[in-house]
Amino acid sequence: MIKKLSTKLFPDSKRVILLPFELNEVRTIRVINMVSSLEESEVQKILNRIFKEFSDRHRYFEEIIFSNYLRIEKYIHKCINMTTDRKMLLGSYFSKEYSICSAALFNPSIVVHPDQSGINEDSLRFVISLRATGEGHISSIVFREGIINKNSNVRLNDAAKYSTLPKYIKLKRKEISSRKLKYVNKSSSAIDDLLDSNYSCSFSEKIPLSERVLFPNSKSECVGMEDARFVRFHDKKKYTYFGTYTAYNGQSCRVQLIETRDFQNFEIGTLHGNAIKDKGMALFPRKIDNKYVMTSRQDSENIFIMFSKDIYFWNDAKILRTSNYPWEFIQIGNCGSPIETDAGWILITHAVGPMRRYVISAILLDIENPLKIIGGLNKPLIEPNEQEREGYVPNVVYSCGSIAHKKNLIIPYAYSDSSCGFAKIGINELLKKMTLL
Repeated sequence: MIKKLSTKLFPDSKRVILLPFELNEVRTIRVINMVSSLEESEVQKILNRIFKEFSDRHRYFEEIIFSNYLRIEKYIHKCINMTTDRKMLLGSYFSKEYSICSAALFNPSIVVHPDQSGINEDSLRFVISLRATGEGHISSIVFREGIINKNSNVRLNDAAKYSTLPKYIKLKRKEISSRKLKYVNKSSSAIDDLLDSNYSCSFSEKIPLSERVLFPNSKSECVGMEDARFVRFHDKKKYTYFGTYTAYNGQSCRVQLIETRDFQNFEIGTLHGNAIKDKGMALFPRKIDNKYVMTSRQDSENIFIMFSKDIYFWNDAKILRTSNYPWEFIQIGNCGSPIETDAGWILITHAVGPMRRYVISAILLDIENPLKIIGGLNKPLIEPNEQEREGYVPNVVYSCGSIAHKKNLIIPYAYSDSSCGFAKIGINELLKKMTLL
């Protein structure tokens, strides 16, 4: 029924970014004083070794090292003579490499690439986003590109040499739109949170897409940007990519929204309303009756559906489906945005059964009234096999978004919260396997 493909994605400890290395004020001043006491010849010797060992591992190495020096410059006494080399050396002491996907590379979401030029007309270029997890279980969002050929087989482009962060731009209070302000009370803490959690970021067009990394940038997501579900949204003959993701600060989580047209420039914003709770929200690829539609899980157990005229505000949720089968008695949820077909919306789902075993299945929703379930599988579509069940979190298969190509459905999926595989199935074959309701 379902064919698992040979293409795989694995964690890669060689993918590193440069981050500030932060110490408290007392320790910062102590390091500054010790570096300041070095002879200039020793400074040059140490710095040369650092550049030899690390500069080829990062794009913009020198610029980032110097920017990290500027972060601690306020602690340097004015009487200390700071040569350029000494500044760079100090910057290196307050820098660190972070391996973004040394622990896991999982929970993929796949969409049509914004650039379809230069490929065979029977093929499709795609972008796949992934949750990359490294030291401290901090999760970021990374991307890969590839081609689905005429036979609906998947080929990934080579990974980029570097991993590069964007330029971040924080909003100023005067830049917060009135639409956003109406969602929150006017307390200083609410405004501060709004300013911190709503930001933009951009990459140079010279940076390959597979090199770009969206790393946590606000307090609400400081421990992770988790499980992004991207969808190519069609409205008024224009396409915008939206990605819902879970922002996690180590204690609480909330769903936030990424918006982009080109995967080069991104807007990150908070969602609001009574229905913004739990996690795992996925947007439909177009409006229905002039409203945005989203599937969600409000109670950690069942699939809900929401409608709103404002993509940033979701106030009401209606239950769509509860657990019916033994392999889903613990909980169910979506595996990304639904796929539109002539027969209805195919919503790929995940379910948890005994031994916390995750599987992937599917239901079919009415095309005009997605609150109506018109079909569904009575057994799992994808289950972890013997090779896939071992990993960081055993016995799990999970996806954050699929794609249709010709008459086939391509499902990228993570296994055991560690690595990723791909599967495909004929859409008509899948529909025929669904029990009509």
